[in-house]
Amino acid sequence: MQSCLRALRELRQPFTLTLPVLVLLPLPLVVRSKEAYCGFVVLLMAVYWSTEVIPPPITAIVPVFLFPMFGIMTSKEVCKQYMKDTSMLFLGGLMVAVAVETCKLHKRIALRALLLVGVRPALLMMGFMGVTAFLSMWISDTATTAMMVPIAQAVLDQLNTTAPQLGDPEPGHGQTAGDQELEEKDATDEGIQPALISLVEQTQDADVEREMKVSAIPHSDTQREQQRLRKMLFLCVCYSASIGGTATLTGTGPNQVLKRQFSQIFPDNGDVINFASWFGFSFPNMLIMLTCCWLWLHLLFLGVNFRRLRTCHRENSPREQAAYGIIQGEYHKLGLMSFAEKLVLGLVILLIALWFTREPGFVSGWGSLFNREGEKFVTNTTVVMFITSLMFIMPSHRPRLKGWACNRTVEDEPGSDSRERLLDWKEVQRKLPWNVVLLLGGGFALAKGCEVSGLHLWLGKQLLPLENLPPWSMVALLCLVISIFTECSSNAGTATIFLPMLASMAVLTKLNPLYVMIPGTVSNSFPFMLPVATPPNAIVFSYGHLRVTDMVKAGFVLNLIGVVSVTVAINTWGRAMFHLDTFPAWANISRSP
Repeated sequence: MQSCLRALRELRQPFTLTLPVLVLLPLPLVVRSKEAYCGFVVLLMAVYWSTEVIPPPITAIVPVFLFPMFGIMTSKEVCKQYMKDTSMLFLGGLMVAVAVETCKLHKRIALRALLLVGVRPALLMMGFMGVTAFLSMWISDTATTAMMVPIAQAVLDQLNTTAPQLGDPEPGHGQTAGDQELEEKDATDEGIQPALISLVEQTQDADVEREMKVSAIPHSDTQREQQRLRKMLFLCVCYSASIGGTATLTGTGPNQVLKRQFSQIFPDNGDVINFASWFGFSFPNMLIMLTCCWLWLHLLFLGVNFRRLRTCHRENSPREQAAYGIIQGEYHKLGLMSFAEKLVLGLVILLIALWFTREPGFVSGWGSLFNREGEKFVTNTTVVMFITSLMFIMPSHRPRLKGWACNRTVEDEPGSDSRERLLDWKEVQRKLPWNVVLLLGGGFALAKGCEVSGLHLWLGKQLLPLENLPPWSMVALLCLVISIFTECSSNAGTATIFLPMLASMAVLTKLNPLYVMIPGTVSNSFPFMLPVATPPNAIVFSYGHLRVTDMVKAGFVLNLIGVVSVTVAINTWGRAMFHLDTFPAWANISRSP
């Protein structure tokens, strides 16, 4: 029996590789059309992305050889999709994140924020969520989670080690026992009968036994409280990492997919989706989602008692003081803010300012100075690559009067950083997640193949029955379907599959494409229920404190909250920001059926 099971395990990977091909092969063989060929490739990649039978970046390069074989696109056309403007934008954002991580600026921000909010459970969760969401806006959610979880683990360990142990004497208990012993001695001296003394001893033994049983109950409650606190903090870190990435255009993969596909399908859109417009819509929605997530986790793990938050002047317990000391100690280890940290912080602030002011929307930005003949020569990619280049040039130590060449002498100083520049290419090669670039490129190639073959138009027609629903309910239904689908597929892959379908449906029904594409994109960042849904979930699950049922119970409600939140957002301030009540001229494009 064991040999049979071992043989099945060995054949699992080949079976998972070949079975989807055999099941889907009749589609291109029976229906000989470009739509069927492209559908075969899309479904095959969706299965491989979901099962991860091969690495997702390798699945992303499947269009490079299958699209030319089926005659959908030439090899040159496919390969062009893997390094577009959006890919370079995401690559620049990742390199800026490497600079932030290398100088440990993100750790200083995280620890400082936790020192400000304190270590009471509700406030501690609020601090972890706020810091994680803020960092996830600028660096990857995976890197943010990997940095925040060890800090949470250290705080929790300190809280547990300073918890009261079973059998510890309660205050006043030793004094009461001493009084009882004195009374027994006086009674013996006065000649009380031995039977009476025996009765008193039995009564005292019963009292002691009862007190030990009672003292065991709070200890059991303490263990359960520690377990709830551990689950709460770990879940709040991974959830806030996913939520925080939705606030900025470079925060997560689906946002980049939307930017690229929207510009590709609607080339005359006038750069409606830029960093400032996306931030104006998504940042308030992120704050609402973060607040609702905090409230839900508080109700789930701490109950409905919010009165503790009003006791601001209450002294911290020994456990809370010890945990606060851990955070304070870690912060003091960082020392004073280094020259590299100050420089990186200044460049990041400059980057954000340039992104916001390039094309703010309500006034002409500085980017209009470089426009020629109606063409926008400067994009967000131009800005981030300029800042990244400066990071490769600027020194990581304060320059001396003799020039930057003297920085080499700093390497010999004990405990000094050997890097000469803010960014080192070897460090970038080691830390940069190059697989993300391939994943984005594969998504863009897949979207282009769907457009060329006409598959996205056919899929859009299949969604036409939804036009009979009220617009808000249609958006809510689509967001719910996408949030469920993204639990078993990569976020970028899900966005790549659904966004062209939503765009085609909107064009056919004369609906503003942004009305369905924006909430569909945000819903890709709601993988809250399963550990395999997203890397942040997998990281916190790997620590062994969570069960799948814990994530499902907490994540299911949070998915519903996310769907309601993004539906309300697109129908309120989103409608006013993007003029969603009208069908724009740039969306009136001719498409061959």
